[in-house]
Amino acid sequence: MEEKINIPLNGMYVFKPHEEFVKKANINDPSVYERAEYDFLGFWEELAENIDWFNKWDDVLKWEPPHAEWFLGGKLNASYNCLDRHIDKLGDKIAILWEGETGELRTYTYSELLAATSRFASALKNLGVKKGDIVTIYLPMIPEAVISMLACARIGAPHSVVFAGFSADSLAQRINDAGSKLLITCDGYCRRGKVLNHKGKSDDALSKSEFIEKVVVVQHENNDVSMEPGRDVWWHDIVKSSDPSCEPEVMDSEDMLFLMYTSGTTGNPKGVVHTTGGYMVGTYITSNWIFDLKEDDIYWCTADVGWITGHSYLVYGPLSNGATVLMYEGAPDYPDKNRFWDIIEKHKVSIFYTAPTVIRTFMKWGTHWVYKHDLSTLRLIGSVGEPINPSAWLWYYETIGGGRCPLVDTWWQTETGMILITPLPGITDLKPGSATRPFPGIKAVVLDDFGNELVDGTGGHLAVKTPWPSMMRTIYNDEQRFIDTYWSKWGLETYLSSDGARLDKDGYFWIRGREDDVIMVAGHRLGSAEIESGLVSHPLVAEAAVIGRFDDIKGQSIFCYVTLESGAVECEELRGELVDHVIEEVGPIARPKGIVFVDEMPKTRSGKIMRRVLKAIANGEELGDVTTLQDPTVVEDLRRKVESFFERC
Repeated sequence: MEEKINIPLNGMYVFKPHEEFVKKANINDPSVYERAEYDFLGFWEELAENIDWFNKWDDVLKWEPPHAEWFLGGKLNASYNCLDRHIDKLGDKIAILWEGETGELRTYTYSELLAATSRFASALKNLGVKKGDIVTIYLPMIPEAVISMLACARIGAPHSVVFAGFSADSLAQRINDAGSKLLITCDGYCRRGKVLNHKGKSDDALSKSEFIEKVVVVQHENNDVSMEPGRDVWWHDIVKSSDPSCEPEVMDSEDMLFLMYTSGTTGNPKGVVHTTGGYMVGTYITSNWIFDLKEDDIYWCTADVGWITGHSYLVYGPLSNGATVLMYEGAPDYPDKNRFWDIIEKHKVSIFYTAPTVIRTFMKWGTHWVYKHDLSTLRLIGSVGEPINPSAWLWYYETIGGGRCPLVDTWWQTETGMILITPLPGITDLKPGSATRPFPGIKAVVLDDFGNELVDGTGGHLAVKTPWPSMMRTIYNDEQRFIDTYWSKWGLETYLSSDGARLDKDGYFWIRGREDDVIMVAGHRLGSAEIESGLVSHPLVAEAAVIGRFDDIKGQSIFCYVTLESGAVECEELRGELVDHVIEEVGPIARPKGIVFVDEMPKTRSGKIMRRVLKAIANGEELGDVTTLQDPTVVEDLRRKVESFFERC
């Protein structure tokens, strides 16, 4: 058990790393923070030696705000760093351990993954893909998704991975923005026992795009699909006749590795550009230090490859470290709500990295699903994607981690490429709900509207004041939007994250969530994440989502959707109790004007609550596209409950 130190913080405790973990940790010297600050460029230059370069760099950094170039003149290949360099020592080690929703298992050793990647890279060349061509990948969580990414990187063709749950319109929009001529998709995939016709959805998207000339189709479920002669080809057919070897393209450090589209509050999705050298350095070292990767670890990041977490911490970071990576295709509750714990026990997973929304869902389902399984192989757990409230943190730490596993709560973004605020498990004392400190070499700050630093616990804007290797380089085809969105508030040297945060007296960061999730009540800015945290700290609340509802007097009022723990009874008394609880936890200004009890939240297939849908329902607006929802049928139930609530009021 990790030692509990009796230093209360908002009713919580500080957890110090266990002595045995510290002894074996990849990084356990606290002076690393001072070294990084004292010699910023020397620090990153030393870390860059951990990956393989065909030619070393001439200069570490060229910083002309807001543009950074890292390891100028350096030549390398991302696919080589994930595969070739491991073959002599780790060729027979499992690189990918894949489990399908139906229980099917597939494994690839590093040698087998290199062979599969090389064959598909050769096949892409045969189809006319050249260095610099952007390839769109629209695949579910199957090994071919990783092989496609590594094959593109091998031949110098940037990839644009689109989450398989996105609609045809969303896919078409991203294809058109990138100008992709080749799409990689599949016939279908499983979700909760049903085979989804993924090829049909792909064809719908292609009817709205004039760019695609070739479509590669993975035969994953053997369902009947339409194949257009001259355009569509089967993956298995083209790799049969392709060259089994493919030399990695020599890439400049600043050559584009991939595009990752992220939604904005307005306008079309932003095509975030990440380049090769700095990204590989950042994802390698953060994977090594934060997850403390060891030779015999079985590492499971539950993120989909369609998101940045899947890129950085399922593919490039872990594989460049020579890790064994587990991939799971299906839902966490199929066929039962213990599927994740069954996977951990069966495959002896030692590192588990997932999202707070998923954790809160597990809490709602109950500990009996967990206690059916032996999770003793876990030695480190992590959180990513959104702020984690203290009660969920403690449940995760104690119930899943058994009180013995360091919990690394990480903050970063699509735009940052790598984790920027995080504990280092061999060094950092943990506070439930806090992402703790910036990674060494990162100058994160909390600023007020005028750019003044806030260090007294006052909430403000989370910003970064120094460049870092894996930072985005621009928005594809929209340089001005890049500047306006991220670099215009306090000058070109300070990155605006659009997240809110506060610093406590120990210099620990408490992330408050997206500032476009801020609710303005009578001129007061209230973070929805703070109110949600207050709600879920109540023992009967499993999950909460808070949005702003139009109010003709105050501008906005606080409207809450609440899912109760199993066995809790919905009633007006409980509703009033929750209102009082929020007032006590957050303050009178945060008094909810409405609380609706719901059975399920509208969630994407990656587990994130789609607050846009909740806002639209509460405000009586059009819902827009809901095809990315895990279960679109919850929308009508939510609408009925909200309408019933307003009728009673």
